[in-house]
Amino acid sequence: ICCSLLLGLSALGFPAAHADDAPPAPPAGTLEQRVLDLEAYMNNGSTGTTPELDKDGKPVLDKDGNPKNITWTSNLSIGPGHNAWMMTSSALVLFMTLPGLALFYGGLVRRKNVLSVLAQCLLITGIVSILWWICGYSIAFHNSADNYPAFLKGIIGGLDQSFFKGVTSTPNTGYSTWAGENVFAMFQLMFAIITPALIVGAIAERVKFTAIAVFMTLWMFLVYFPMAHMVWGGDGLMNGVWNATAKIHAIDFAGGTVVHMTSGYSALVFALIVGKRLGFGTTNFAPHSVVLCMVGTGMLWVGWYGFNAGSACAADVIAANAFTTTTLATAFASFVWAALEFIFKKKASVLGFCSGAVAGLVVITPACGFVNSTGAAWIGLAAGAIPFFAVTFLKPLIGYDDALDTFGVHAIGGTTGAILTGILADPAVNSNLTTNLKDLIANHTLVYEQLKAVGVTIAISVVMTTIIAYFVKFTIGLRPTPEQESQGLDIADHGEEGYIL
Repeated sequence: ICCSLLLGLSALGFPAAHADDAPPAPPAGTLEQRVLDLEAYMNNGSTGTTPELDKDGKPVLDKDGNPKNITWTSNLSIGPGHNAWMMTSSALVLFMTLPGLALFYGGLVRRKNVLSVLAQCLLITGIVSILWWICGYSIAFHNSADNYPAFLKGIIGGLDQSFFKGVTSTPNTGYSTWAGENVFAMFQLMFAIITPALIVGAIAERVKFTAIAVFMTLWMFLVYFPMAHMVWGGDGLMNGVWNATAKIHAIDFAGGTVVHMTSGYSALVFALIVGKRLGFGTTNFAPHSVVLCMVGTGMLWVGWYGFNAGSACAADVIAANAFTTTTLATAFASFVWAALEFIFKKKASVLGFCSGAVAGLVVITPACGFVNSTGAAWIGLAAGAIPFFAVTFLKPLIGYDDALDTFGVHAIGGTTGAILTGILADPAVNSNLTTNLKDLIANHTLVYEQLKAVGVTIAISVVMTTIIAYFVKFTIGLRPTPEQESQGLDIADHGEEGYIL
């Protein structure tokens, strides 16, 4: 399947430019210019250019009236501090999946299924890493090919960087001025890994291991890679911050739409198609280890600093703001969820604190680099309340079997965060908001662009997941036999037990 998809996509590729077509290299920088590069590194600015000034110190204009720049080559390649932060962030985001999410989900299922959750997280890590190297990174972050049909431009990228061609330690300044492109690619790989892993929570304890493998492979091509390109790709259809010609001028700092909404809405659709667990409504599905759940939650919280602050792609003031807002929103949400439990149930559970913390992390994700501390506080209050009511009241009202509340926390939380980002985004926090969004910010209409992005994300997630799930169902099947499900997937799929007591 992977090879067929790759060959089909390759047919849309375009030939590489010849060396003769490359512009001449700019001259070597002077000592003064190289000092400017060092200042740019310290401030996370661009290197190799400076405004051209006349003898009176005024900017020289080109024929169109725009300031002209002097360009030169620099001895600087990567910025060690920024590069180190991006490598650290990449490790932190992987830490969120292995072992953070694995333990969080593993503790929430019954004892007979704990290894199946761990195995699914490991499986997804391997599959997604291979696909990322083959063509996933290129589809997500390379600009669309010139000869693509119009309807594909801004939706999927070209294939020139398949098999990491040209992905070296030299920065791709379209995404990060000072971190090597290979580090940026690894950072984004960790996002690509955890997103499908989140879906596991909704269909835990009742889907075959082989079905998970096929579903997740297809889902990456039909949902994640296109969504990552549309929101974060340089010519992405919904990249409002950097693409002046974007069809939808939305913003998403670290993955509210790309990660949480796609996984959350896909999880609900997948769960509905798979069907309810055996004994749903009559069997006790209580978590087998709230201790593991708490440990996993702590790991997720710590790793999320790489997820959110790392999305600044540098160790700069925006990363510092994302670090701060992530902490505040998460703490608020954890407290609010537990407080609401105390009001409605007369007890504040450890599971409630954990659920609130994860909800806070989810909701602040799209906003963390765009809002100030007060905005983070409001987001934390919303994150503790809205997903709580979705999980506590909406879920039993409708009666769907979302085993570990992926929909209630990630879909509802991601949607809440995307909308609040459009309301609370502050240019004083992130000056990039004024690059292409100045009028939307001034007129308070950015939220309408966010609503458009929410609609597109839901549509893609629901439609594509429906197609993939039914394809898998009618080919290899989704569920184990009733006997295997009753026995537990640890034995049925892996021949092992999590606990020998």
